[in-house]
Amino acid sequence: MQKRRPVRESSKTTPERNGKALDSGEKKKRSERRLMKFEELPRYLKDNEYIHNHYRCEWSLTETFLSAFSWHNETLNIWTHLGGFLIFGWMMVVSCMETTEVGLAGFVNVFSRVTIRWPWPSMAKAVYFSSDHHDSNVTHTSSFLNPQGDVNYETIPKWPWLVFLTGAMTCLICSSMSHLFACHSRRFNLFFWRLDYAGISLMIVCSFFAPIYYAFSCHTNWRLFYLSSISILGLLAIFALLSPALSAPRFRSFRAALFLTMGFSGVIPASHVLYLHKDHPNVVIALVYELAMAVLYATGAGFYVSRIPERWKPGAFDIAGHSHQIFHVFVVLGALAHSVASLLIMDFRRASPSCAF
Repeated sequence: MQKRRPVRESSKTTPERNGKALDSGEKKKRSERRLMKFEELPRYLKDNEYIHNHYRCEWSLTETFLSAFSWHNETLNIWTHLGGFLIFGWMMVVSCMETTEVGLAGFVNVFSRVTIRWPWPSMAKAVYFSSDHHDSNVTHTSSFLNPQGDVNYETIPKWPWLVFLTGAMTCLICSSMSHLFACHSRRFNLFFWRLDYAGISLMIVCSFFAPIYYAFSCHTNWRLFYLSSISILGLLAIFALLSPALSAPRFRSFRAALFLTMGFSGVIPASHVLYLHKDHPNVVIALVYELAMAVLYATGAGFYVSRIPERWKPGAFDIAGHSHQIFHVFVVLGALAHSVASLLIMDFRRASPSCAF
């Protein structure tokens, strides 16, 4: 009898097994703690083709967390907004201390202990929280130009200011966490970028509360209308951005346009405030700061959409100087400009007892 030859595996099964081996090897390669090039990334991590190198890809959670303290192309994205979070966290702590002045001059005094003298008497006031015979939920005033304290004032609630600080802190920490953890897996990527967009929407909505609440304290119907409108708009934006499809890179311009539309809707109440209180220097100066905020946000969004400067020299700005890092810096500066404007409006409101304008 002739011996039967051993049956060879078909050519179809061999590549299949090899393919599985390649897939597992590729996964193992990705999970190693090494920085990768753009062309090595899975599709869901390919966002900016002008940044060529220094990508983290599907690292373990521990290694992903520890990467905040090492150099890669997201390091400065993490720390620019984490730094902003710490700034606004400090402002929150200062604002919640009952004996600390938190007016425009009061924040400076925390560091310098030097009296700030403003060119206009109406600006020469600082907000402070007092525990003497007053509710800690309201703010009171003293005058730097008038140490005898014969300035008329009324108490105002501080919660709208704290709402703004909370919104800013939430946005900034969500952004930092997204840039830190989105590389861990596809599931994390989808979750954290949606969280990031929701945080931006929340910050925009919360930014309206302090200036509108204080500026329209004597026009409660308008105050309710403006705050309700921006809150509804913000909720609609959050629901829209929770769609996974809108997290894709091709909708970058749409997201920027949506956020700018929400922000620039503030032109309507700002014009209304200017019409009502155009003779008050605090209001005029506050609107100048709000204009600066708008310019800063719009400039940052321009970098975000255009991907300048890495578009001009791909690969040269992988670690530092690319558009998203610049965008982050402009966001923090814009939020700080809005903080100054809000404090000026608080001073204006406090100096107008019983709605006597």
